[in-house]
Amino acid sequence: MQIIKGMEYFFSGFKLISQKGLKRFVLIPLLLNILLFGSSLFFLFGWLSDSFNYINNMLPEWLSWLEWLMWPIAILVVLFSYSMLFTVITNFIAAPFNGLLSEKVELYLTDQKINDDGFADLVKDIPRMVGREWTKLCYYLPRAIGFFILLWILPVIGQVLWVLFTCWMYAVQYKDFAFDNHKVGFKQMKDDLKSKQGLSYGFGFAVMLLTAIPFINLIVMPVAVCGATRLWVDNYRSKYRVG
Repeated sequence: MQIIKGMEYFFSGFKLISQKGLKRFVLIPLLLNILLFGSSLFFLFGWLSDSFNYINNMLPEWLSWLEWLMWPIAILVVLFSYSMLFTVITNFIAAPFNGLLSEKVELYLTDQKINDDGFADLVKDIPRMVGREWTKLCYYLPRAIGFFILLWILPVIGQVLWVLFTCWMYAVQYKDFAFDNHKVGFKQMKDDLKSKQGLSYGFGFAVMLLTAIPFINLIVMPVAVCGATRLWVDNYRSKYRVG
């Protein structure tokens, strides 16, 4: 079943990040994710705490129990909504490093270089990589707003649509690094992902679950890049590369 296979590809990333020759390329994306994600969550939960204290002070004493109801709801919204938005934004900063990690994982898996570019060529390629992240952000934001509205106004259906959208976006976000390394256009990449939707939703679902787990979510980014690259090698690479 493609959904299960997609999840397996994500979890294969845990093994890849520990392989000799890949560890040093994992380090920078990992440190960036820990620094940015950890610090932002700290400030976010501080803001939530202050907000709830303010709301609680405004409530009559007999409604003070509502605070215990609001916290679980707010935490769930934060974990599943904020995490996705943060992932897209963080990849603006980590895009060159994630692209390099994906390239090295592909080399490890196939023993074939994508190209012979040197460090100077990599630096010159950074604006294109960041531009690709901007394309993904422009694709994500209007859809996220629409599905987020449905999340609150359509019971059950809205929640299901939001989960499916989140899974899809995680697949787009992390699978795109390998496609972009081979200069495959964003639209073509989406078409390829749609041709094997089960893989995409399974992979994205696994990312979503692990992203919602505190501390584990700090290593999800490099794990997902590695797993997505293996998925690329097994399912899409032959279409764009001969030999």
